[in-house]
Amino acid sequence: MKIVTLKKLLGLLPRMKEKGKKIVFTNGCFDLLHPGHIRCLKKAREQGDILIVGLNSDNSVKKIKGPGRPFLPEKERALMLAALEAVDYVVLFNESTPLKLIKLIQPDILVKGEEYRKRKVVGSSVVKKYGGKVVFIPMLPGYSTTRIAERLAQTYKTSGRQK
Repeated sequence: MKIVTLKKLLGLLPRMKEKGKKIVFTNGCFDLLHPGHIRCLKKAREQGDILIVGLNSDNSVKKIKGPGRPFLPEKERALMLAALEAVDYVVLFNESTPLKLIKLIQPDILVKGEEYRKRKVVGSSVVKKYGGKVVFIPMLPGYSTTRIAERLAQTYKTSGRQK
């Protein structure tokens, strides 16, 4: 199974690293999975041998995105990610950031979307300290969970279905 607990993942990592596997890590809410996410995950997987996706738990998403989010519960978001060929493991985390996960997993490569290039990337200094690197993946224009949600809300509003 691709959806694993942190404990299970930490048990698997030593064997992967002994075999010389290059570990790639990325994270996100993946609240409405869209082509931009798919492209980013495929490109992330191309950076190494094993792609681990840290998935924000429902509580974590609520803290970050506010009430009304996530749109889909964590189990459904995890199942969708696990169904993708590019993804090797999905691990949930409750914190607002994946820093704890990054410190424990110690990926060779930390991947974020290009929009994070000008921001401080959580975990980047940790990864660089032990010789890992941070890679930024260009975004697929026009795709954003927030924009999709706004467009759906507007469609719903203008269709006369609002109460």
